[in-house]
Amino acid sequence: MVVVREIKEKRDIKKFIDFPNKLYKDNPYYIPPFFGDELNTLNKEKNAAYEYCETKFFLAYREGKIVGRICALINHAYNEKKNLRQMRFCRFDVIDDLEVTKALFQKVMDWAKERGLNQIIGPIGFNDMDKQGMLVEGFEEEGSTFTIYNHPYYPRHLEALGFSKDVDWVEYQIFMPKDRGEKVNRLANVISKRYGYKVLKLKKRKEMGPYIKKAFDIINESFSPLYGVVPITDKQIDTIIKQYVTLINLDFLILVTDKDDELIGFGLLAPCLNAATKKSNGRLFPFGILRALRALKKFDVLDMYLIAVKPAYQNLGVNALILSEGVKAAIRHNVKLAETGPELEHNTQVRSQWKDFEYRQHKRRRCYKLDI
Repeated sequence: MVVVREIKEKRDIKKFIDFPNKLYKDNPYYIPPFFGDELNTLNKEKNAAYEYCETKFFLAYREGKIVGRICALINHAYNEKKNLRQMRFCRFDVIDDLEVTKALFQKVMDWAKERGLNQIIGPIGFNDMDKQGMLVEGFEEEGSTFTIYNHPYYPRHLEALGFSKDVDWVEYQIFMPKDRGEKVNRLANVISKRYGYKVLKLKKRKEMGPYIKKAFDIINESFSPLYGVVPITDKQIDTIIKQYVTLINLDFLILVTDKDDELIGFGLLAPCLNAATKKSNGRLFPFGILRALRALKKFDVLDMYLIAVKPAYQNLGVNALILSEGVKAAIRHNVKLAETGPELEHNTQVRSQWKDFEYRQHKRRRCYKLDI
């Protein structure tokens, strides 16, 4: 018999976070998230997204053993933005037993109906900076700390419950050319001369200060039309900076200004921490932080966190300039390839960036929907 319990206590939240680490302990492709980051994300006192979100956490038990988990989430800001009545789900993990999946989703449906909502979508988290999209292709590809990994039976479970595709994201491996790339290099030079764009190279992290707020303003403006996106608040920005500033290698932070020295776009890449994170099981202490610091110095794979360009400058070469500078930095560091984050399948503008590179689409992930 499956028993599903709502949990609230910190000790149970830790079990909630740790469950997938046990579920995937023998899976070579699973990369655990940073445990401390997850703990903070699910804490109402530390996650500023709770200003516009509500959550309930559920654990499924059989004979006293945890066999599944799910987070039900209401994003009021997005519902108001799009005039929707949606319940989201995220952090869904389960053994291969449809009975457990049904029991977990029954709790999500019960809460949705109680709140007068008429649709469930997911997996999708608090906002665009959270994990989203269930893996439907690429189960034998290594995951990452900032994306979802799941077993192949997860989509089958959802489809058995009546869920269907809402949107898909795709991911790519971009292979670094041996030189800067003649076509990309030539295009970047032409663009800089024509529009007066300038690339800023910072030497110290403290120099980032004047650009941080402007960079997030660009993210909010350029990402606003995308699926599931709500504006990142000032409190959230502070949290993101605390979490990720130590991961930034300034060689891979590319800032582009216009002829009047105004920031119009930027790109951020970072050394891949997969091996260090997996070895530490997502814990930074006591030894995880040392492994992470070593990985930041010695690497041959980059994670492409994001590229954001002011809408008025999109299709005017800023992306090409950012990519050109990124390739230069990657070559200097003997990088072999870069892993993109999830890109919406229908966002052809973003996906077309890779046409001048050798690349491989190796993953696909899906956000499902169910009308109730």
